[in-house]
Amino acid sequence: MIPEAVLNGTYVRLRPLSVDDAEAVYAALGQARHDLWTYMPFGPFYSVADASEYLRYMVDQPDWRPYIIEVDGLVQGFKSYLRIKPADGVIEIGSIVFSPQLQRTTAATESVYLMMRHAFESGYRRVEWKCDALHAVSRRAAERLGFRYEGTFVNATHYKGRSRDTAWFAVTAEEWPDRRQRLEAWLDPANFDEDGDQLRPLSAFDEPHN
Repeated sequence: MIPEAVLNGTYVRLRPLSVDDAEAVYAALGQARHDLWTYMPFGPFYSVADASEYLRYMVDQPDWRPYIIEVDGLVQGFKSYLRIKPADGVIEIGSIVFSPQLQRTTAATESVYLMMRHAFESGYRRVEWKCDALHAVSRRAAERLGFRYEGTFVNATHYKGRSRDTAWFAVTAEEWPDRRQRLEAWLDPANFDEDGDQLRPLSAFDEPHN
């Protein structure tokens, strides 16, 4: 399995998730708009008990490693490594839920970068991202972060009363050095002004890749 670790960045901190985080998770996500949950097989969380139930599910999965996302010491969501296959060197980043305050922030981008970096530094050969094919926001995020679209699996699963087609994205170990350089250049504090606004968008650091 992937080594369990606290992942510290410039803007965000990821630490292993515990069921004891349920109250803080509910505080961050309990008032979120319902459309946050449209493409999630779980949620919304209407109570601390709801949050606790799903955190317990995450912790109990033998091939998951869930993380809490903290910004300035406050819980702002969670995400997980899942479907971890050490023998094949394959790992997925998923079950991602950002609070409204975390969405579209530098910290949100860095949180994915930290998990990608940790996976490749731990010897994994392939990091995957999968989402509902209708989830345009998740698809754009994957491509913005450097994941390559590989195709869509039709009728891959079902949840909340409907069938889901699943879009697959991935970054391989061979692709990672270029992706890493691009993300680190954008995340450099020198790329942000005193108000925290980016000076150059992530797309400005793009390099042609296959």
